Amino acid sequence: MKSLHLAGVDDAERILPMVAAFHREQGYDTDAEHHARALAPLLDGSPHGAAWLIGPRKAPVGYVVITFGWSVEYGGLDAIVDELYVRPAVRGRGMGGDALDGIAKALREAGVRALHLEVDREDERAVRFYGRAKFALRDRYAFMSRVLS
Repeated sequence: MKSLHLAGVDDAERILPMVAAFHREQGYDTDAEHHARALAPLLDGSPHGAAWLIGPRKAPVGYVVITFGWSVEYGGLDAIVDELYVRPAVRGRGMGGDALDGIAKALREAGVRALHLEVDREDERAVRFYGRAKFALRDRYAFMSRVLS
């Protein structure tokens, strides 16, 4: 997919404002220092995840962050869509879905067995969006978190 670009260190100035916008939109209590510190290893090639720019590399309209883990249930490497953001002015044009499809294809070809994400079950628009991207709610399971720091 030519509108999806693996982000590197040189892309920080383009992606960090979008991370800040996404975190504000979601109500996360984070700041610019947190964003830079959290994203830097991924932009520098960490094996734990990666970030992609959506749209033209010089003027991206969004980003997606994928992190990696291991699943006995799924039989190997799995991944989580940690963050997906598309600027509000261009939402609804299929770019987010195209990005998820492109990343899913690349991850499958790289041997990743499953791609997961967290969604607010009450956000019907998001549930429909992810459903169109072939994600399914798991009836008996909920994503739970324990903050360690």
